[in-house]
Amino acid sequence: MTDDVITRAHRDEWARVVASLSRRFGSLDIAEEAAAEAFAIAVERWPTDGAPPNPGAWLTTTANRKAIDRIRRESKRDEKHREARLMVDDSAPHSAGVVDDDRLRLIFTCCHPALSMDARVALTLRMVGGLTVPEIARAFLVQDSAMGRRITRAKAKIADAGIPFRVPVTDDLPARISGVLAVLYLVFNEGYLASSPDSAPLRHELTAEAIRLTRLIRTLLPADGETTGLLALMLLTEARAPARISSEGELVTLDEQDRRLWDPVLIAEGHRLVRLRLASGVAPGRYQLLAAINAVHTSAGDVRATEWSQIVALYDHLAAVDPSPVVELNRAIAVAELDGASVGLAIVDRLESSLRGYHAFHATRADLLRRSGRVEEARAAYDAAMRLSGNSAQRAALARRRDRLD
Repeated sequence: MTDDVITRAHRDEWARVVASLSRRFGSLDIAEEAAAEAFAIAVERWPTDGAPPNPGAWLTTTANRKAIDRIRRESKRDEKHREARLMVDDSAPHSAGVVDDDRLRLIFTCCHPALSMDARVALTLRMVGGLTVPEIARAFLVQDSAMGRRITRAKAKIADAGIPFRVPVTDDLPARISGVLAVLYLVFNEGYLASSPDSAPLRHELTAEAIRLTRLIRTLLPADGETTGLLALMLLTEARAPARISSEGELVTLDEQDRRLWDPVLIAEGHRLVRLRLASGVAPGRYQLLAAINAVHTSAGDVRATEWSQIVALYDHLAAVDPSPVVELNRAIAVAELDGASVGLAIVDRLESSLRGYHAFHATRADLLRRSGRVEEARAAYDAAMRLSGNSAQRAALARRRDRLD
């Protein structure tokens, strides 16, 4: 019965709570995050304590408090860092240890191996990276309320289990590096294609900070292949940034970009790091394979010169190392270039149950439907992609492609 009440409250009250908070605080971002936290608390408490007499009023009051808490928390940039420092074990030495950079040290501190990988990454993105709950949820392809619960559970586990958070020493780094790299990759991605409608389409401050911190990690762990791979991936991706937004404010896809605008210095460094990893003879991991794929793209002076067979082969390796629907979606794009749109579309259609809430799935499907001559289906797919995308430049590009169908 309580679950029914929660479901009904979520359906009936979500829009009202968000609208009320948006008017009061003048920020849709704050309103949505506060509402998500309120619903997450409801899901945790109501099954045990029982639903309140007036669920809507309870949710509004709780969300208001959460919004006020967030405004106070974010009134100064460093307050997120101070919140993270509260979890550091006071009995531990107060030296910087092996990690000298303040922000990087906090990321390593929060990526404690006692937490699940998803919890480490989500908690660190929130407390140190500064991403909002909705932004983190979009990165994980989950609902805002689910991500709010995940972060709440991670904090509760820290408090209940007395997990000792302390400044990492050299021996701590290998056990935490995978979580740290995941955090930096997601921060970079949020800058590369911002998911919030309230932010700029590209957030260069996030991509620059992610690159800076990854460089620092490489100085700490120069032999770690995945760190080198992630740095190469970021550099080769960032090199294309000058060509990614048109003068009309639209996102420009890779096949339409003016490659003369790409940054040759970043490309050269990224290629050098990829070659360095290939020469090591060690089997590559996820980030090294993604970097190699981007190296193939950035080696082609023209989209028609792209070695699509090599990219498909690299995605085959990546699917074996890191199988996921998103990897398969990107592989389908390369397959379509190599074997035709209908072949790629068949792969994409098999992913619908996993990716129906992901804007890139619908955008990819729309382009392949268009190329296959299935105009009305393509139009519907473009509309679905636009509804799911929070990036204004991406929505503008999708609208242009959809309108071209006419």
